[in-house]
Amino acid sequence: MFPYELVIGRLDGTSEALSGYRGDVLLVVNVASQCGLTPQYDGLVTLHHQYQSQGFSVLGFPCNQFGEQEPGTSEEIATFCSTNYGVDFPMFEKIEVNGAGRHPLYERLTSVVDSEGVDGDVQWNFEKFLVSRDGETIMRFRPPVTPEDPAVVGAIERLLVN
Repeated sequence: MFPYELVIGRLDGTSEALSGYRGDVLLVVNVASQCGLTPQYDGLVTLHHQYQSQGFSVLGFPCNQFGEQEPGTSEEIATFCSTNYGVDFPMFEKIEVNGAGRHPLYERLTSVVDSEGVDGDVQWNFEKFLVSRDGETIMRFRPPVTPEDPAVVGAIERLLVN
């Protein structure tokens, strides 16, 4: 079950309750600004804009655990994302997704299996977790799977009509 009870800091310094997303389809992604996969921001922005009016949102969680590819401050991350990719979906504070300091959100998400039946640690930046409106169904897409991949788009569209 998605942890709607959590309150998480945003890049702008405010806090937000995940309960505000109850009833929406969500794509939760750990992101980084200096990664070879960073261009996936383009696809995430496209998805957010394409389906936002239907109750869909991308939620971005910067993480510096993979090759220290997100070293910036919250302000630097926000500026990079908006300037280079036009990111306007919700971006949260930098968190850890693996290890002893793993954020409680990712404690829940990493128990979800991917298409090969594997759960556990996030493999790299831009791993995606798709959450249904009821918070029960969560699908996991590993980092190489782009936001435009038919498997991702098709899963989003199926969840939006249910």
